[in-house]
Amino acid sequence: MPNASSTATSRRLLSLLSMLQVRRDWPGVVLARRLGVSERTVRRDVDRLRGLGYPVRAVKGPEGGYRLEAGSELPPLLFDDDQAVALAVALRIAAGTGADIEESAARALATVRQVLPSRLRQRVDSLEISAVESAERGADPQADTHVLFALSAAIRSGEEVRFDYESAVGTDDAGLRPPRRVQPHHLVVRNGRWYIIGWNPERGDWRIYRADRMTLRVPNGPRFTPRTVPGGDVAAFLSARFKGSETVNVWPCRGEAILDIPAAQVIPFAGDGIVEELTPTRTRLLAGSWSWAALAATLARFDTEIEVIGPQSLRDAFAGLSGRAGRAAGLS
Repeated sequence: MPNASSTATSRRLLSLLSMLQVRRDWPGVVLARRLGVSERTVRRDVDRLRGLGYPVRAVKGPEGGYRLEAGSELPPLLFDDDQAVALAVALRIAAGTGADIEESAARALATVRQVLPSRLRQRVDSLEISAVESAERGADPQADTHVLFALSAAIRSGEEVRFDYESAVGTDDAGLRPPRRVQPHHLVVRNGRWYIIGWNPERGDWRIYRADRMTLRVPNGPRFTPRTVPGGDVAAFLSARFKGSETVNVWPCRGEAILDIPAAQVIPFAGDGIVEELTPTRTRLLAGSWSWAALAATLARFDTEIEVIGPQSLRDAFAGLSGRAGRAAGLS
């Protein structure tokens, strides 16, 4: 059974480790004052941490000191209560990121949960988090973590990448054409999919590629000078491209209609549209899409009467949609 002296030493080691983790350099005299011990005791405690696998380095200088650096192996880690809970939550939702790490995340969560105090384990277990994927996403491969790391490294070093790319219809162009080239600037995740935003030197324009469709070639290409995406906002730029716009983060086709259903039935399917309750059974919806036909089809999915407020292009799209629906039903 541990005596009081060994317990005090263990607590002091944990306090020392906690301080080393939150600040780069610590003068020895400051550590001694914080811990309420002599500098000699601090030196002994540092040796104990080194024996446990923590790479604590001595820092030269007028006062001397210590620094916790990265090592070749992963030593035991120390988290406060909030950090431990945040880590467990992050591991739970890792399956929704689109990266191929679900099994590793599950094993890591089991390891973290096993050592959590009961009060923290109850907080983590009380969270009901599910990663829900659409049928479209379920058919897509997830991004390989090795590809994500390689792309991140290329962004940091400013190196062009070369890769083969699988098209949307599933035909791999590897061996059929020279590898593609892009100067990667941003690696982003949107709706569970990972994308590279980069400058294509051959096209002289910005391009967006799905990371799960990329097969990287080695070595990387030449270094490049980083650019700024149009508008300077990466999220807005990506959103604009998905809306069919080069620079402006708005749908190219926007229309307004009144639906004969309550607003509560419209809101879950309105996306980024604007919903306004007119009466308990009538709702105004301002929505957008990449084409007028697509916007008309989006509104038509609501099983109710639709009154188009405008513009005329939306009314024309409904007329075209009606004609195609009639022909599909064999009515004309």
